[in-house]
Amino acid sequence: MNWDLNPLFNNIEEADFLINEAQEEANWFNDKYKSKLANLNVFEFLEALNSYIDISEKISRVMTYIYLQFATDTNKGNLLSKYETISTEIEEKLLFFELEFTKLPIQKQMQFIEHAGVNRLYLETLKKEAKHKLSENEEKILMKKDLTSSSAFSRLFDETISQTKFFWDGKYVSEEEILSKLHSNDRNIRKRAQVSLTNGLKDKQKLFAFIYNQIKKDWKIECELRHYETAEEPRHISNKASQKSVDALINATNSNTDIVEEYYNIKKELLGYDKLYDYDRYAPLKGIDKEIPFEEAKEMVLSCFKNFSNTFYEIAKKAFDEKWIDVYPKEGKRGGAFSHGATPKVHPYVMLNYTNQIRDVFTLAHELGHAIHQYLARDVGYLNQHTPLTTAETASIFAEMLLFEDMKKKLNKEELVSLYAGKLEDMFATLFRQIVFTNFERKVHAKDELSEEEFNVIWQEENKKMFGNSVILTDNYKIWWSYIPHFIHSPFYCYSYSYAQLLVVSLYNLYKNGFEDFENKYIEFLKSGGSIEPKIQIQKFGKDIDSEEFWLEGINTIRDMLEEFKSLKDK
Repeated sequence: MNWDLNPLFNNIEEADFLINEAQEEANWFNDKYKSKLANLNVFEFLEALNSYIDISEKISRVMTYIYLQFATDTNKGNLLSKYETISTEIEEKLLFFELEFTKLPIQKQMQFIEHAGVNRLYLETLKKEAKHKLSENEEKILMKKDLTSSSAFSRLFDETISQTKFFWDGKYVSEEEILSKLHSNDRNIRKRAQVSLTNGLKDKQKLFAFIYNQIKKDWKIECELRHYETAEEPRHISNKASQKSVDALINATNSNTDIVEEYYNIKKELLGYDKLYDYDRYAPLKGIDKEIPFEEAKEMVLSCFKNFSNTFYEIAKKAFDEKWIDVYPKEGKRGGAFSHGATPKVHPYVMLNYTNQIRDVFTLAHELGHAIHQYLARDVGYLNQHTPLTTAETASIFAEMLLFEDMKKKLNKEELVSLYAGKLEDMFATLFRQIVFTNFERKVHAKDELSEEEFNVIWQEENKKMFGNSVILTDNYKIWWSYIPHFIHSPFYCYSYSYAQLLVVSLYNLYKNGFEDFENKYIEFLKSGGSIEPKIQIQKFGKDIDSEEFWLEGINTIRDMLEEFKSLKDK
């Protein structure tokens, strides 16, 4: 199945028409409101805000259309670059709006905030970020320079990694295909896949190290210009998370890696190995090792959604029926998976690289969870549809839990052991591994330009802390930091997965324990998108995300799952 982009535009000419319309409206907006916000009454300001939103949404709609074409064919980098340049020129005309608002007298700001309705948090956030905003001319310079700095290096990374091929049985295959072989039940295939992945990445090391050094250098310069105290601060502000809560999450996770070590020592025993190597981490236990065609995966996911909520089911069914999804790997397509929220006037789009593995079924549930969240939040408008990263994973991980619980009911003991193993490993990947990534980033960003070997050493050291004495990390593993896109696209993004993982575990426990009217409250939570602060959203369920006990509660639930796994295998 390929996605249908016609709901965005039927052709590039329609996209051009809308971007030209946005250009004209941005010019009008600039002439009408620049240097005049202080003189507006509340009604006039809200009228200006609505015009700003409408123009921004038109730009976003066009860029969504162009990016989705690039995602499935990274040879279209020139097309993406062209429209990025056009959108930047338009956004320059809008740039004054946020800057001017931050410089209004506090009383005037509060007057506008009080009447902003669903856009209140957006304006409150602008008010809080005022000290990090530069002058309009400086912001324009940074916006223009981004085209040849971080965004350019991100594009170079995407194009390089998507076009990198890995030798396998006399032919070259994609990254997704070689990564899928690390999940084979044949140890020799896994070992060969590890070597193939490493060999494919090896000759790109100098380039990837250079790209990463430029990304972190650009990030550091911008942090200095904007007077952030740390390299992490801008991410925490955009996530609407405090440094205290993030540190509590990271400390709680780092101090409980014995869960990971214990699990992999058990897995070593179940596999009958004397030693467990990095290429054995995803070895399936005997049980669920069949391939699952996409149509079967579709029915599995729809079934588990329907058991929870008809709302979830109906939106997911629309995604299949209306072709929101691009399913299979193909030449030039970027790796991984995502759900793109598009704009409130158009449905989300889901990209997969489906290879018929059980993990692909969970990826399908995960990305559809995102799409459901994005679709439900469309009513809060363009500025609020997208949530902070800390809650962006809420519906996706919840959807995985629904699939897990549904599958548990249909399996025999051997299959159940395999399912638990897979789920624990997914949780480790979302929680512990993402904190390893964050630990790695903290060390990397604290240093000046690093050599390839220095990146390798830090990567190996941080991963060893998680695995303890359970997994032997080979020399090949040390370069695997280089294919992780989040380090390039979104510095300090990764802890958000961990944040969401433990948050979802907590919410899912409430659901299982019969929390009053959970479905409706949860759907209202998702509908609010980014219009309400995460801390306030979670308080509705009686939880406090600033409390260290909150994070430990989630980790202890994972520890309980490990105990369930141990009791299953011993039966």
